[in-house]
Amino acid sequence: MSTEKRTALYDWHVAHGAKIVPFAGYSMPVQYAEGIVKEHLWTREHAGLFDVSHMGQLFVSGADVAGSLERLLPVDLHGLEVNQQRYALLMNAQGGIDDDLMLTRRANDFYVVVNAACKDADFAKLQAGLPDCKVEWWPERALLALQGPEAVEVLAAIEPKVRDLTFMHGGAFTLLGAECWVSRSGYTGEDGYEISVPNDKVAAFADALCSDARVKPIGLGARDSLRLEAGLCLYGNDIDTTTSPIEASLIWAIQKVRRPGGDRAGGYPGADIVARHIEAGASRKRVGFSIEGRAPVRAHTDVYHNGEKVGTITSGGFGATVNAPVAMGYVRTDLAAVGTKLTAKVRDKDVPIEIVAMPFVRKDYKK
Repeated sequence: MSTEKRTALYDWHVAHGAKIVPFAGYSMPVQYAEGIVKEHLWTREHAGLFDVSHMGQLFVSGADVAGSLERLLPVDLHGLEVNQQRYALLMNAQGGIDDDLMLTRRANDFYVVVNAACKDADFAKLQAGLPDCKVEWWPERALLALQGPEAVEVLAAIEPKVRDLTFMHGGAFTLLGAECWVSRSGYTGEDGYEISVPNDKVAAFADALCSDARVKPIGLGARDSLRLEAGLCLYGNDIDTTTSPIEASLIWAIQKVRRPGGDRAGGYPGADIVARHIEAGASRKRVGFSIEGRAPVRAHTDVYHNGEKVGTITSGGFGATVNAPVAMGYVRTDLAAVGTKLTAKVRDKDVPIEIVAMPFVRKDYKK
C-alpha cells in the first residue's frame, strides 16, 4: 500500500488522465496524456496550471519578525515593503543551504512557502531559531501555479485587479468565492501567479481555470524542464546542505546590506564561511552547459577537463523551447568561464559540453 500523501487535487489529477508518481513524499502528477514536451511548450506559449500543494505554507509573526528572520536568512527583510516577496536561503552553520524558500511581507506577518521534502525540518528549525516569534502552518490550503504568457489575462478574467500585481508581489483576493493569496511569481521563467486556495475550493477552482481554452493542466515533468531552461535551482539537486550561496551563483539573493561591509552584514548561520567565499572566492561554481548532440546528460554525470574530473552535472534534460539538451552543474572555478569546453562521461563515452550563460531562455516577468 502506498505511503505517499495526497494533495487535495489528487482525484482531480486522476480524472484528468495524469500519470501519478511518488515525489517528495506525495503522489503527484508527472504528466498528462499529451506528454512532457507538449506540456512544456504549451506553458511557454499559453498558460499551464500546476498543482504545487505538496509545498509547505506557513506564517511567521512577532514584534520584530523581520529582524528575527534575518538571524536565519542572509537577506534584507527590513527593506521589504508590505506585500513584497523575496527569495531566501535558510542557512546552516557550515555555510550550506538547508532550503530555499519564498517570503512575502504582509501587514502583520511573513507568509512563507517552503519545499515539500524540507518542510517539516524547516518548520522545526524556524521554531527553534525564532523563540520570540510565532511559527504556524497555514492548514488545509492548496497551492496552484498558473504560468505562461496568457496566465495574466486568464486570471484577470476572474478578477481584473490581479493585473496590478507586479513581479514578486502578492495580495489577498476573493476568487470565485474563495479567499485566496495570490503572488506574481513562479518557477518556470514565465509570467504568472502562485495562488493559495482553500482545500475545499481548489477542485472547482482548477475546473474553472481549465475551462478557459488557454489553460491546460501541467505535470511536474514539464515544471522541471521549464525551470531548468530558466536556470532555476532545484533544491536537493543543484543546491543542498553542502553548497554555499556563492558556489551556487546565488550571491544576488544576498542583498548588499547583508554582505561584508553592509550595515547588517552577517549574523546568520555560516556567515563567516559565506563572507570568505564572497571575498576570496569559492573553489567551485554552478554553471550552465550546452550539450553536443541530441541526447540529454543527466544529473550525477561527471565532468572532465583533459581527462581530469573537474565537476558534476546536477540537473540535465531536454529543453523543448531551445530544442536541445541543456544542463547545469558545478565545475572548478578556474574553469567556469563561459565558452570553456569540457566533456561529460556518459556510459563510458566522452560527450562534448560547453559552459554557457544561464538562463537558456529569456525570462518574461512583469517588473
